[in-house]
Amino acid sequence: MAEREVVVVTGASGGVGRAVAREFAKHGAAVGLIARGKAGLDAAARDVSDLGGVAFAYQADVADFDAVNAAAGTIEERLGPIDIWINNAMTTVFAFLDDVDPREFERATRVTYLGAVWGTKAALARMMPRDRGTIVQVGSALAYRGIPLQAPYCGAKHAMKGMFESLRCELRHRGSGVHVTMVQLPGMNTPQFDHCLSKMPRHPMPVPPIYEPEVAARAVYWSAHHRRRELYVGFPTVYTILGNKLAPWLAERYLARTAVDGQQTDQRFDGAAAANLFEPVDPDHDEDSRGIFDDQSHRRSEQAWLSRHRLGSGLAAAAVAGGAAALLTRRRA
Repeated sequence: MAEREVVVVTGASGGVGRAVAREFAKHGAAVGLIARGKAGLDAAARDVSDLGGVAFAYQADVADFDAVNAAAGTIEERLGPIDIWINNAMTTVFAFLDDVDPREFERATRVTYLGAVWGTKAALARMMPRDRGTIVQVGSALAYRGIPLQAPYCGAKHAMKGMFESLRCELRHRGSGVHVTMVQLPGMNTPQFDHCLSKMPRHPMPVPPIYEPEVAARAVYWSAHHRRRELYVGFPTVYTILGNKLAPWLAERYLARTAVDGQQTDQRFDGAAAANLFEPVDPDHDEDSRGIFDDQSHRRSEQAWLSRHRLGSGLAAAAVAGGAAALLTRRRA
């Protein structure tokens, strides 16, 4: 029998991270789970075991490099050499930038951006001497296009992308067998919109169209096993990235007009009541990969399938280019 693949997932107690852990477990992997909250980690570990994988849960705050490095060492002692490391942990503040306290912005950045840097460094320290392994950065369309109310998150994802590009150059320079890839996601139906610190009057929501976290999990699994530089998930991601490259002024005007109300439901929301920015929100949850937008969320992405087969990005690029050309023609007429 072949040896089990050893995978580490940060932010594994909920949302995309929980879904990713389940996806690898379905394929029989040994999964090291890193997050702050014990109950969520224990529930994720049960998921992995129930689906045929081997689980080891480790409580750590990814904002602390020493904690992440210790987690990596302990996971290797328990499960064996790490084959795949997935940087997924995040937190944010949902507010206008001038309403975000400096301490809050710093904390969101330390978790979402520096957490990915620390995870990458911990993985590299173990993978580079072996000259093998894959690091997956879980990104977003917002790594390319900032939107209102999400300056901490957008800034962190932009920074993650810059770090990712630098590292790829360095690995290529060294002739390393270690591979680094980035998966750019659309709006996801995850519990982050229940647990983020929000200073807006109504319940936050992802920018539609919304996708279930299992869509992201399948994309991450695929990216971990193919040497693709980046993978875009969902036509909205492709439109956002390519549209912003072609006509950033148009994207800015559109988002200024629509995205503040478009990221809030009609429900009132106390965004400080259950915020996980500084402390984990850790109920004993058994189904905490999804958020409250199931009725609006897509369970699959045709574009993601096409992109894995090298077709999706080209089709979307042609569509975006055609739409931008038509708009510019109308404006000049």
